[in-house]
Amino acid sequence: MTLSDIVIILSRPSESGNVGAVCRAMKNMGLSRLRIAGVSRESLNEATIRARAVHAADVWEGAAFFDTLAEAAADCSLLVGTTRRRGHHRKNVTMDPKELAAWLRDRPGQTDSGPTADFTALVFGNERTGLEDDELALCNIASHIPVSDAFPSLNLSHAVQIYAYELFQALGSAADEPVKGAWVPLSREQADALTAAVTENLEALGFYRHPGRAEQERFIRDFISRAGLTKEEGRYFGDIFAKAARLARGHT
Repeated sequence: MTLSDIVIILSRPSESGNVGAVCRAMKNMGLSRLRIAGVSRESLNEATIRARAVHAADVWEGAAFFDTLAEAAADCSLLVGTTRRRGHHRKNVTMDPKELAAWLRDRPGQTDSGPTADFTALVFGNERTGLEDDELALCNIASHIPVSDAFPSLNLSHAVQIYAYELFQALGSAADEPVKGAWVPLSREQADALTAAVTENLEALGFYRHPGRAEQERFIRDFISRAGLTKEEGRYFGDIFAKAARLARGHT
């Protein structure tokens, strides 16, 4: 599954600003398929939507409108209803966004090829009422965002942003390409090499005149691993001991 297999469906949205913010949240995370059910394009304020979408107006322009949720999801093989509420007529099993994204990533057999397109839809309800029982009944699974009981209601666009982020992490480029400058700790092999370099320089300084190097090597290796040093930090750390050894030999 890829991000292009994901459809975001807004059912009966009432705030144009939220729709614009949803467009922005989607484009931030590589999602482009927006469908809106239960309201018409004309009933929403396009100027407000474009202002909130900023550079994601193309998501709004490409949005498809449907009279009902069932029509909006007609070509979707899986519908995920987002809701925090439980009840006799509502889903009993639910996943949080991270769990859902991981499950979708590992779900086999999805294609996107013309009339045989097989989409997965995330369905978000009205800002005030959420998904109604009959709307959730159309869905195959429920998902919720863990929140504080003191104020459990999330803004629609914020909810979409959370799901979009987790989907991007699981299905998008972030899954394979580290961000420039991102923290990447030393591998075990690199930590072992740094440990050896440090202890060799300590030995050159006359530090190991008595037994104990092996025990200290283990300590330094474990310390480096727990510290999570990056490659650049490891190089700097090792250079300190190398310079100390050179100074001890009378070199600068």
